Amino acid sequence: MTLETTVFDFKISKSFQEWAAVYDSDENKAMLKAGGITSLYRGLNKADSSRAIVVFQAEEGVAMGMWNDPEAKGMIESSGHIYDQTTITQWIDG
Repeated sequence: MTLETTVFDFKISKSFQEWAAVYDSDENKAMLKAGGITSLYRGLNKADSSRAIVVFQAEEGVAMGMWNDPEAKGMIESSGHIYDQTTITQWIDG
């Protein structure tokens, strides 16, 4: 089993507090847990309040599987996360 850390850097169309309310919701926490995804960090870009970041850790490919799931996409977009304004990087222990 290879653990992968996935970083999502993205634009938001709502305030960070509004976005975070959806991200921190019980529904999102349950979805992440069911998928075997650990949320390591979420934060607001210090220089640009229209950008946020989340860092996930899971088995290789799992976070991207969630990202590509149509049900998850609906929740992602409802939070104010601008889906097509996302930069994704993936990291593994070398």
